Amino acid sequence: MPFLPDLIVRSQRVVTPAGTRPAAIHVRGGKISGVLDFDDVPAGCPVDDAGAAAVIPGVVDTYVHVDAANGAGHRGVEATTRAAAAGGITTVIQAPLDNTHGRLDSSATTTGAGVAATLSGAEGHCYVDVGLWGGIVPGNAGELARMVDAGVVGFACGLASRNGDAVTEADLRAVMPAIMRVGLPLLVHPEAPGPIARAAERRQAGGPLARLLASRRSRRCYSAYLTSRPKEAENEAIALLIALCQEFRTQIHIVPLSSSDALTPMFHARSARLPITAATAPHHLTFVAEEIPDGATSFKCAPPIRERENREFLWAALAGGLIQMTASDHSQAPDTAKARSRDFTHGWTGISSLAFSLSAMWTGAAGRGYTLNQVTDWMCRRPARLAGLDRKGAIEPGYDADLVVIDPDAVFTVGADQQHPDDELTPYRGRRLQGVVERTYLRGRRIYERGKAVEGPAGRVLAPRR
Repeated sequence: MPFLPDLIVRSQRVVTPAGTRPAAIHVRGGKISGVLDFDDVPAGCPVDDAGAAAVIPGVVDTYVHVDAANGAGHRGVEATTRAAAAGGITTVIQAPLDNTHGRLDSSATTTGAGVAATLSGAEGHCYVDVGLWGGIVPGNAGELARMVDAGVVGFACGLASRNGDAVTEADLRAVMPAIMRVGLPLLVHPEAPGPIARAAERRQAGGPLARLLASRRSRRCYSAYLTSRPKEAENEAIALLIALCQEFRTQIHIVPLSSSDALTPMFHARSARLPITAATAPHHLTFVAEEIPDGATSFKCAPPIRERENREFLWAALAGGLIQMTASDHSQAPDTAKARSRDFTHGWTGISSLAFSLSAMWTGAAGRGYTLNQVTDWMCRRPARLAGLDRKGAIEPGYDADLVVIDPDAVFTVGADQQHPDDELTPYRGRRLQGVVERTYLRGRRIYERGKAVEGPAGRVLAPRR
């Protein structure tokens, strides 16, 4: 007699790689043992009947600033991964370096010993599964092999920084052959320092009095902040990365891409079959610069939120496959004076979004006629492949039973029901979103249920891929 499943999750709308259909998902030992007919429910098996809701794979978020939330160490891991579970995210990959958020200690993710300690410290504190990108900084090329042995899923770096951890073209040339040999991707934050510096010089060109008056007027002005991080910074960075990708054939992933001007060179690079991909962030697909009020520093991020036309180009590129996926670039602001500052020059840089990314994406996608299948491709399957997680990101036999029950027709207003009190400073607060996450499963264990307390940490630190 065959073994009975531990759990069955069924719905009239189960989103599988073959399409959306009625199905019963059989779970045994934390894995999906079958995706069977809706009525295939053996007697005595626990059943979660999703009713009118849909069932999709757990979201894989490949760029999350874990330690930016509520302090460093296990408190940050717990707070961030708890918010992820509430948003239908079952796997997060931690961004190693903070080139715009003011990271304190980069050694935790840029050496083999630091990576090992960081991952070990996360054990037992994860509400979802957690992986880590190893940081590339000037002079740490000799640490790459040790970081791989310690468990990174790939590497990441930035080209512009206030903290001394930015890399140059020479640094990239030094590490790219080694990264190519280990077969892991290199993620790059796509802003070059030159255009940002030139924008600052233009602001300083009018003399002391003009600079003082302009400074007072512009500190609260979003348009001034947008001007300070021009599209040219992204365009220049992406042009360099395309050239290096062509020379070394190293797998490069750009995150997050916000400049629509960079789409044409990306198209030519992809047409030439270069191994270069890109992700954009849900906030770049949701908000527009024209609607950001002065002093609303919760919208401050880098690269910045750009104009409405730019946003629509990003949606078209995502739908057409030129941008392959999304990643939140989440960074929750601590409740400090800096985070509450209404000064764009000195305010916190980063969008708090984990609990709302899936709903925000579905809101924008549904309004443009896209499907849940497409959203799961952008947020689940393709990010899982990028991180080498070949048993996540899809509802298929043999995959981890990471599942999300979501009501795609329900709407809610962020902050109205106090479901996520930690996100008071998110720019989504007060926004009406479509798609309510009802329940989240990690390897068949329910880790989130709307309206109920989240159980203790059930996530794991992801093992290195070989």
